[in-house]
Amino acid sequence: MDTKAALRNICNGIPLLTTEQTHFLNENGYFVIHDVFTAPQCQAISDAFDQLTAAEASNPSLVVDAEEGATRLSDLFNKSDVFDPVLSTQPVLGASHYLLGEIKLHGANMREPHKGHGHQPLHSDVRKSNVDDWRLVNALICIDDMDDFNGPTRIVPGSHRWPHLNVPEPNLEEWEQDASRNGDYGDMSRFPEDPLAPYPGQILLNAPSGAVVVCNASLWHGGTANISGRHRRMLHLTYARRDLKQQFRQQDHITPALWERLSDAQRFLFDVEKPVAVK
Repeated sequence: MDTKAALRNICNGIPLLTTEQTHFLNENGYFVIHDVFTAPQCQAISDAFDQLTAAEASNPSLVVDAEEGATRLSDLFNKSDVFDPVLSTQPVLGASHYLLGEIKLHGANMREPHKGHGHQPLHSDVRKSNVDDWRLVNALICIDDMDDFNGPTRIVPGSHRWPHLNVPEPNLEEWEQDASRNGDYGDMSRFPEDPLAPYPGQILLNAPSGAVVVCNASLWHGGTANISGRHRRMLHLTYARRDLKQQFRQQDHITPALWERLSDAQRFLFDVEKPVAVK
């Protein structure tokens, strides 16, 4: 199986971006789609998030890339089938295939900043060796409304074509193992003196519950503080080029229940084989 065959199976065809989405993604590094998920779907996901994070509160080791001042949930699909609908989000799969070619699931997690917390340094999610060396696509799935006051994601449109910035530690391992692909490029005069400060030209993403922001993960971005304290639960779904490592190696964690729920095409995108416990 290859990515095209998997997408035909999952999406009843190869998901295509509109001309407007393609242009906006190329020029600005992202696009937004409204009404991808229904209110009942968002409510079910938010309920599961609240229940699972409450149950895991005494075991912080279960969270990948834990963050002070924010509630996070990792390994979503092994924990509840309520998250499964995000796996067939056609604009996300379409953008991932368009930018990356052969793809696989990179990771999935949820995050909610607490009141007065959540501000992050401006960063990109992956290193690259040249100006259009695309490696990851990140989907920001809004489970709650996101506005200027409850910790919106800030982005710098067009920055996906600039040098990578302050790549998060979990994504560095593959580069440390292959120095030939490492290195910066281009004009780094744009690098901020203070990555926590507002950046010229940045925008705060506003999007309603059920919307999805599809981003080239090389785009400079970061969370902002939740001033109001209102809920701002976000599901992050990332796809990687197939020759790269997953952030969360699915084969090491897949449960028999998840294996049985996945189609052959989804197993291909998860990059998993049958777990030992499944006969």
